[in-house]
Amino acid sequence: MIGSLDPNQNERERRLLDAIREQGATPETIRLFRDLILSYYRAHGRDLPWRHTADPYRILVSEIMLQQTQVERVAVKYREFLERFGDFESLARAPRSEVLLAWQGMGYNRRAIALQETARRVVDDHGGELPADVETLATFPGIGNATASAICAYAFNMPVVYIETNIRRIFIHFFFQDREGVRDDEILPLVEKTLDRENPREWYSALMDYGTVLKKRTANPNRRSASYSRQSRFEGSDRQIRGQILALVLEEGTVTEKEMILRLCEEPGRVKRILGELAREGFVAESEGAYTCR
Repeated sequence: MIGSLDPNQNERERRLLDAIREQGATPETIRLFRDLILSYYRAHGRDLPWRHTADPYRILVSEIMLQQTQVERVAVKYREFLERFGDFESLARAPRSEVLLAWQGMGYNRRAIALQETARRVVDDHGGELPADVETLATFPGIGNATASAICAYAFNMPVVYIETNIRRIFIHFFFQDREGVRDDEILPLVEKTLDRENPREWYSALMDYGTVLKKRTANPNRRSASYSRQSRFEGSDRQIRGQILALVLEEGTVTEKEMILRLCEEPGRVKRILGELAREGFVAESEGAYTCR
């Protein structure tokens, strides 16, 4: 069960922490580290829909969705999205309004646009085949190095080396127990040393699940990372207003600026500014004071 370890695993983790504190990252402690992470995963790993496929399109969709959304929410929307857009071609050719409507409830709507633009590039420039190359994928809209690496690991089982939130949390917890300001360039060599090169797909899935356990049962080790920053409050933020405006346009089809101000009960200047941003970013189009989805 995610969120807890059984007594035996707790004891194994305690012994491993002591061994790493005394010996550092030796071949033996690295072996014990791998065994601990994999044994937990094989006994308690989450049954997530994207773990039942190596299809590059489906892995791409899941990784873009998982960037800034909780796993439980993604598991629901992932299935719904794939029912509507089952491959690169259908997503690439769909009206933007349909893509954004299918994305509603996920937040960070620019990810939906980036995902569709990536699908178009795959169809138009790569013959409908997602490139199995981190550097190429990292140039696609909404895909940085970490997401590109995750796609290559899960879709192509490539032994890539990268860091994301859960990976960072685990390595700080085990290998930087008494350190503050831990840099990613200190963590990366350890990620490479511990990587299971024969089955990186399973290894990274195991890291994801153990990282989730640590988040729930320890003070967040990521607070000791040099790159740590608190997420800004959502309630009352521009991000919340952006989502409400877009949802209203998608629901109504066409909405005037005045109607939006009345419906949202927000300060007119703020609504006007955010509408301008959404128009410049390609989410909405304005004509004589009325807004529609592009």
